Amino acid sequence: MAKGKLKGGSVDASSLAGVNERQKDMKQRENNDLLSLSAIALVVSLFVVPLTADRSTSGVPRQKHIVLRMDEALLTVNNELNTEVLVSWVSERCYQCLFQPLGVVPAGSIPGQPSSMDFIVGTQHQITLQLNSTSDKTQLCKVPFHFGEHGNYSLWVKNLNNSAVASCSVVTDAEAINSYMPILIAFVIFAGLALMSAIARTIYGLEVVRGLLFRIGGSMETERLINSELGSPGRIVPPVTDNILPPPPSPSKRLRSLDTFRGISLVIMVFVNYGGGRYWFFRHESWNGLTVADLVFPWFVFIMGTSIALSINSQLRSGSTRCSLLRKVLWRSLQLFIIGVIIINPNYCQGPLSWNNLRIPGVLQRLAWSYLVVACLDLLVARGHLDILTTDACWSPGLDILLYWPAWLCVLLLETVWLCLTFLLPVPDCPVGYLGPGGIGDFGLYANCTGGAAGYIDRWLFGENHIYQTPSSRVIYGTHMAYDPEGVLGSINSILMAFLGLQAGKIILHYRDVHTSIMSRFLIWGLILGAISAALTRCSTDQGFIPVNKNLWSLSYVTTLACFAFVLLVLVYYTVDVKKWWSGAPFYYPGMNSILVYVGHEVFEGYFPFRWRMVNSQSHTEHLTQNLIATSCWVLISYMLYRKRIFWKI
Repeated sequence: MAKGKLKGGSVDASSLAGVNERQKDMKQRENNDLLSLSAIALVVSLFVVPLTADRSTSGVPRQKHIVLRMDEALLTVNNELNTEVLVSWVSERCYQCLFQPLGVVPAGSIPGQPSSMDFIVGTQHQITLQLNSTSDKTQLCKVPFHFGEHGNYSLWVKNLNNSAVASCSVVTDAEAINSYMPILIAFVIFAGLALMSAIARTIYGLEVVRGLLFRIGGSMETERLINSELGSPGRIVPPVTDNILPPPPSPSKRLRSLDTFRGISLVIMVFVNYGGGRYWFFRHESWNGLTVADLVFPWFVFIMGTSIALSINSQLRSGSTRCSLLRKVLWRSLQLFIIGVIIINPNYCQGPLSWNNLRIPGVLQRLAWSYLVVACLDLLVARGHLDILTTDACWSPGLDILLYWPAWLCVLLLETVWLCLTFLLPVPDCPVGYLGPGGIGDFGLYANCTGGAAGYIDRWLFGENHIYQTPSSRVIYGTHMAYDPEGVLGSINSILMAFLGLQAGKIILHYRDVHTSIMSRFLIWGLILGAISAALTRCSTDQGFIPVNKNLWSLSYVTTLACFAFVLLVLVYYTVDVKKWWSGAPFYYPGMNSILVYVGHEVFEGYFPFRWRMVNSQSHTEHLTQNLIATSCWVLISYMLYRKRIFWKI
């Protein structure tokens, strides 16, 4: 691993190389100008203020004007020892990782006067600095520290009481900025808008206000009709009675909570895809663990399964045959797959697309695959006419599962295939059942084993050039292997996620209008899935049997996110459809046009008003503002399309 700077716990070799290059240039210029400075020093001292330089005792000029980027801090290592010190680092988020070299600090030339060297370190996560003597390779000390963005820090390496034992301590020279303040301000603004909207709706709902608005609107309308041709005195207006025409048929009941849930997932997905203000918790986790960005795609798959149950049941009740529905499912899956391949391989500015590096797996492709399998399973077992399940029998709590046991059996067989391939498939030069990131993880023993069987199957099936080239594992673990988080093996578990959403739809169908039964079943499912996740992970990030991992779409990842989905669905269902405290706005509108919003935000990502040239591209504030405005634009677009009754269905 090349020496580099810390950025989110990763090594940015190009940036540190630039710092080292500047230091070399300074040293070269110092050597070249030394004779000239000596010759004219006396003359200069007679006419101007004496020339001074901020130099370390090693002779390397101190860099006073280093420009720091986002998530960076300046660390000055001061070495008072009489030996060179190698400074290495590792991120706390990097499990069983090798220390990576940061640089070498020369020995102090004069006792009591340290030599110094400046380094740029990352501020996203806590890191551990390790200092070793270059002469005998002995470890001098380890210092865990969480640096703040744009802060200046000094690490002092001294002899402890004139002994051979080294003492290391970090001192803050300049306080860091609060990089999270923009998030707080944005939250206050959006919360204020939501509060104002709620107050306005409450005031409008008052009988006095509605009557006043009705009288004002009625008088204005009367005046308009009198002054127009439509309101001329010669026109006879027939009397209006309530019994002339029969009332229109009531539309089919649609749960707003499902579209709201889908919209929540979609809006967060758009926001994190646009950058999420360049905050680490709005990006995908490097390997094991969860961030906000890791939540939304499984939730979208989950609610897709719920919609499948309701849609197929509705069409069967309306008289559609299973064969005709199967043809629609096949056609829709093919459309999703083709659209997915198109939008993840754009070449608008680079010229014709090269088939040699066409990426095949992707988000919409995985949605297409999950939709195809789960919809086919539901067509196999779905019932056109459903009765509300009785709660008298002892077996009634499991009846909504027992009625569809063939589909459950197929899903369990698929999950068995995933377990067997993941833990039993031999992968060349890798341990069987390996679930790690490779790279510098696992002490660098399996650098080329990223993803284990999942990565091996994708590289064998698609070819290394046809899968994702820059996985998130590169950020911390420094992997160099191509790995696709939407690969083949993980798609099996995405089917499980969609099928659990299908089960939520079955609960809604069987317990329709019995709100307490629906919500209690949701909570029971959430509890069961949470217990399974706790057992698989042993309540730890890295030390469980099957860690929570978005890149692998591991079994524990699916059970954990499905647990969250059931709980969130209970909350949204209760507030939107049961109590009607919330209309679901503004998430309801993009949830009604999800395919259009997702495809649109991918295609027009680089166009105004979704992106523009920023004054300071190294500012979280500007990135957050741009990403929030872009996401809000899609919410506004979806609202306008909703008002025009324009929906893109495939």
